[in-house]
Amino acid sequence: MDQPIQPIVDALSRPLKDLRISVTDRCNFRCTYCMPKEIFGSNYSFLPHEKILTFEEIERLVRIFSQLGVEKIRITGGEPLLRKDLEELIHKIALVDTIRDIALTTNASMLTLQRAQRLQEAGLKRLTVSLDSLQDNIFGSMNGVRFPVQRVLQGIQAAKEAGFTSVKVNMVVQKGKNDNAIIEMAEYFRGTGHVLRLIEYMDVGTTNGWSLQDVVSANEILLKISSRWPLEPIPARSPNDVAKRYRYLDGEGEIGLITSVTNPFCHGCSRARLSSDGKVYTCLFAADGLDIKTPMREGASDKEIKEILCSLWQHRRDRYSEIRTDATVALPKVEMSRIGG
Repeated sequence: MDQPIQPIVDALSRPLKDLRISVTDRCNFRCTYCMPKEIFGSNYSFLPHEKILTFEEIERLVRIFSQLGVEKIRITGGEPLLRKDLEELIHKIALVDTIRDIALTTNASMLTLQRAQRLQEAGLKRLTVSLDSLQDNIFGSMNGVRFPVQRVLQGIQAAKEAGFTSVKVNMVVQKGKNDNAIIEMAEYFRGTGHVLRLIEYMDVGTTNGWSLQDVVSANEILLKISSRWPLEPIPARSPNDVAKRYRYLDGEGEIGLITSVTNPFCHGCSRARLSSDGKVYTCLFAADGLDIKTPMREGASDKEIKEILCSLWQHRRDRYSEIRTDATVALPKVEMSRIGG
């Protein structure tokens, strides 16, 4: 019987266990907190096809990352369902013995029943859908293209019919934009088996005009929901968990709170991120990543690539959210559309 792989650890003793893979920098939404249309307009230059990692290159990197301790993969974008034949990549990753979980984050705009079935058959285990309001005027304003709520809800229903029993629904909460939609969202998803996750608005990238004044704290969100439906905390499954979990006392499910601004979780961060153009980032708020595509395309062996990745992680000291100040907020950071959040 094979011995379990011992994850490598960084300079702050954090293991490498999760890899988030962006398969495209393109998206059909223009969410104001991620890809504002004033920046990502019709003249914006997205990556040409030849600069994007192939499925074979991604599979190779997943196999190498798995030798360093990675067990969980999340497919992101941009909007990952824009990547043609994505199911082929998921199938390739599912064949890697030590990968025990494959998830995908999507805006669900292209998530039909047939597509959801193909994704599950390929080996996808979990789905997360982004939805910031149930009100078309609010959601349409935030997604930047007036995409209707009902079509996202249809995508969530398609996932359920395909067999994804518990879909996570991510809501980025911004003061004055959708904070008045919190109760409506909680009420809608209570009792459905789906988990609403409410995310503090973060200063990812440099184009979204982030301000601390626009952040609704997790404590405010928790108070708002628990004053309507009492909640109790759920113990974390592992120290690497991103969301703080709470369940309704009446048994109608749970919610998650992601507190990167007011209660950072850098100390337990076990995530590396691979961009669609082949850079490895060790923090969501990093200014730049390590180019792994070039040595790979120039003929580096698996052993050589493994040594590069191992050195990168072992020297990692990132803890941006724990040291966030006015000065760090002003630093250049990679756009979330490049590394998928």
